[in-house]
Amino acid sequence: MFAIIRTGGKQYRVQPGDLLDVERLAAEQGQPVAFDNILLIDDDKETLVGTPLLENALVKGEVVEQHKDRKILVFKKKRRKQYRRTRGHRQALTKVRILAIHIDRNSAPIQEFVPPPSPPRVAGPDVAVGKAPVVKEAKPKKAEKVAPKAVKPKTGKGEASRAKDKETKKKPIAKKAAPSESSARSKE
Repeated sequence: MFAIIRTGGKQYRVQPGDLLDVERLAAEQGQPVAFDNILLIDDDKETLVGTPLLENALVKGEVVEQHKDRKILVFKKKRRKQYRRTRGHRQALTKVRILAIHIDRNSAPIQEFVPPPSPPRVAGPDVAVGKAPVVKEAKPKKAEKVAPKAVKPKTGKGEASRAKDKETKKKPIAKKAAPSESSARSKE
């Protein structure tokens, strides 16, 4: 069983028990909300399609929290004009739990959300339900310390290779003398 509702300019497929992030609604945490823009309701037997909306249909929910979405960067640029603008945006959202779907506002819901039973609380924060407390055993300490490993020589250029590089290195070429006047006249 599901319904398609419209809120905040978007359409959502919802079932009882779903958690839904919608555009910000004017309601506090724990308050009930009702969605009356219902486009379609489908139970296992029949499908009701609105033209464009279903009359008297209702989806009930409860506000879980008010929060903001992740930040989105908006960057504008006009090439060759030295124009750049960066702005950030975080959309305001409301998290809603869908509780019931009604075909008629005055009738009983077709399907209703029943929260799962919570396990009974046992005194003490570290005691698990139905289990004995876990006791950590101390690890035995080692009797002797192990000798450190032998240090390996570093790989790469050692003293012998550096000395060899110095021998094979070419000597700089001497600068040529400035051209004499006689050679300058011959070129003209």
